[in-house]
Amino acid sequence: MTVVKEMLKERVRRVQVHDYVQKKTTRAGFGGLSIQRTPLGTHVRIAAERPGLVIGRKGSDIQKLTEELERKFGYENLQVEAGEVNNFALNPLIMAAKVANALERGWNYRRAGNSMLQRIMDSGARGCQITIAGKLTGLRHRTEKFLSGHIKFCGETALELMDVGIAQAKLKPGTIGVKVAIMHPDAKLPDEIEVTPLPVPVVEVKEETTEDNKKEAAEDIKEQKVEDKKEKKAEAAEDTKEQKVEDKKEKKAEAAKETKEQKVEDKKEKKGDDK
Repeated sequence: MTVVKEMLKERVRRVQVHDYVQKKTTRAGFGGLSIQRTPLGTHVRIAAERPGLVIGRKGSDIQKLTEELERKFGYENLQVEAGEVNNFALNPLIMAAKVANALERGWNYRRAGNSMLQRIMDSGARGCQITIAGKLTGLRHRTEKFLSGHIKFCGETALELMDVGIAQAKLKPGTIGVKVAIMHPDAKLPDEIEVTPLPVPVVEVKEETTEDNKKEAAEDIKEQKVEDKKEKKAEAAEDTKEQKVEDKKEKKAEAAKETKEQKVEDKKEKKGDDK
C-alpha cells in the first residue's frame, strides 16, 4: 500500500503544480506543462503562447517561479524551462482561456464561441466542441455547445484523440465555465482502414540448358536453314519461269509486228509495179 500511496501523492502534487503554474502564467497564454524526474533532479517544461512573459527580464520571473515551486511543493534540484507552442490555435487550454477572456471583455457568448470555433477549424483540426455554461442570459443557468467536425465523447478513442482545456470567466452575474475539446489534425479513427494490395510475386522461369536442349536447338536451326534454301530455290525457279513466259510473249509480239510490216511493204511494191 505504501507504493500506491506514494503514486497517488505524486499524482496529486502534479495536479497542484499544474494549477499553480497555470494561475501564475495566465497572461503568457499557458498551454500545458510536462514534469520529468531525472537522476539529477526534476525537469519542468512549460508550454506558452508567449514564453517571454514566463521567463521575464534576464530570467528573473522564471527563477522566482522555480524558487516558489521548490518551497511550496518540496522539489529538489528543480529545473524550469519555457517553450513556445507550435500552433496555439490547436491548444485547448489557450483557446479556452481566450474564450473566457472574450467573455470577460463583454463579448456575447455566441460571438465568442462561433469565432473561436471557426479559428480552431481553420487551423486544421478534425473536430472541435466549445461548451459555455453559466448565467449567460437571465438568472438561470444555461449550457451552450458549439460543434464542428468530428467529435468523440467517450471511450478510448476520446481519451487518445481529444485534447480538453478548461477555463473560467468571472462576470458580475457569476462564474461562467468554458470547456474546449479539440481532435488532433492527424487523428486516425478506428473505422478508417487502409487496404494495401498484396504485391504480385514475380516468378522467373529459367530454362535449363542441357545437352539435349542444345542438340534440339541445333537441329531446329539446321531445319530452318534447309527450309529457307528450299524457299529461295522455289522463288528463283518461279522467277525464271515467269521470265521465260514474258520473253516468249515479247518474241511473238515482235514476230507478228515484223510480218505485218512486211505485208504492208509487199502491198506497196505491187501497187508500184501495176502503175
